[in-house]
Amino acid sequence: MHIRLTGKGDIAGQIYRQMVAAIVNGRLRPGERVPATRELAKELRVARNTVAVAYERLEAEGLLTGRVGAGSFVTTEALHSTGGTRAPAGALEARAIWQRLSRFSFGGRPMPAGARRAATPYDFSVGTPDATFFPYTTWRRLLSGEFRKPSAALAAYGEPAGIASLREAIAHHLALSRGVLADADDVIVTSGAQQAFDLIGRVLITPGAVVAVEDPGYPMAGLAFQSCGADGRPVPVDEEGLVVDRIPNAARIVYVTPSHQFPRGSVMSLRRRAALLAWAERREGVIIEDDYDSEFRFGARPLDPLQCLDRRGRVIYVGTFSKVLLPSLRVGFLIAPSSLQPALRAARRLAGWHSEIATQSALAKLIAGGLFARHTRKVSREYADRHARVVAGLE
Repeated sequence: MHIRLTGKGDIAGQIYRQMVAAIVNGRLRPGERVPATRELAKELRVARNTVAVAYERLEAEGLLTGRVGAGSFVTTEALHSTGGTRAPAGALEARAIWQRLSRFSFGGRPMPAGARRAATPYDFSVGTPDATFFPYTTWRRLLSGEFRKPSAALAAYGEPAGIASLREAIAHHLALSRGVLADADDVIVTSGAQQAFDLIGRVLITPGAVVAVEDPGYPMAGLAFQSCGADGRPVPVDEEGLVVDRIPNAARIVYVTPSHQFPRGSVMSLRRRAALLAWAERREGVIIEDDYDSEFRFGARPLDPLQCLDRRGRVIYVGTFSKVLLPSLRVGFLIAPSSLQPALRAARRLAGWHSEIATQSALAKLIAGGLFARHTRKVSREYADRHARVVAGLE
């Protein structure tokens, strides 16, 4: 417990007054145990008897009560308020962009402070899987296995790009399921797709740089780029995807969701994909490919990602496990050309060093053991059935 002593006089009184203040403003709550006199005296480097005098005074006034063999506790009857524990509001102001972004919640929708979404019988919000399908038993087994035996990896800071086994598993999975051209060294593990956008923005965007985004499109990606100083320019989409001819001349970075356009759901045609890659080559541009919802395709044949059609290393591929597993796991990834790897890994280190090691290792085993693919097939069948029922109902 923090007690600040000044000078050499009335030490017991200083301890007493600061403990009274802690009880009154709620930092010490009713029923909470206070440090033993010996423990607090050692911490403050004063005589134990000095602390005992302060405690006796607090007990005499009914603010503390002693229990034999248990210690001293704040009495449940002690008067206290909860209004004095916050720091001063202060006069500091964030940059204008953050004052604006602070008004948005997920999806860019304004939401009053402290507001919560009401529970609904049928939740049609995007981006959240049905948590009842998550393989909890398997996940508990894999995760507990990481803590069952001491591990040097858990006791040290990890590689910013992610542990090798997970990067290898992701690269192999994407090669089989999506035809992505990458090995483990091309993969950087992130805390979801959102952090991937932030890392890309840190590395590539200079203040005032024009970034083209889909209109309508995924707002959280655009906001991440704006927070890095980008001038976001909307580009219309049609049934074939982003209209390449409408990309502003000043743009050198384009963000797209070609496999499942957000929110319209269209798939970017092969013709339009070729046009976008040609634009990147002609303009020496960068394409940020968010392979949003690529695991769930209901009807149309899958097309090759832009990343595997790219022959010049101008595509950064972003994905996440939030839509298939659980958003709360906070695991995503980006695949970038080798020319950007050193900068992106440095940015990952500065942004949070690395993702949680045990979760990474458990997920690597889930993927490598074929359990992730099995889970994906299971939920895909269920979601396809729900999709058909919703479409039939709308028709």
